[in-house]
Amino acid sequence: MAEEKKSRWKLPLSLMATGVAGAAVLVFRGCWHRKMSWPVRYQQHSYQVCLGCGIKRLFDEKSFCAYGPFSYDLNKLISWDLDQRAKIAGEESVQQRPA
Repeated sequence: MAEEKKSRWKLPLSLMATGVAGAAVLVFRGCWHRKMSWPVRYQQHSYQVCLGCGIKRLFDEKSFCAYGPFSYDLNKLISWDLDQRAKIAGEESVQQRPA
């Protein structure tokens, strides 16, 4: 009889452990940003919005892919993009100087 009681508890305990582990992953990881909106244009920049949590990411219309970091502040993303473009332009001008 003792063996029957132990076997009854194995399944509920394993289900509970699986549920707790899944909840912990969800709490620590948060949104996976799998459902992104169609690209939206603002001040000559395109971006996408996560439909689950509302976070934004810049979008390149020519290559049709998202790039850069995620952020809730669109102005921060735009300034990051402008800084990256300035760095690239600065490197190109240094490389093109005659020796």
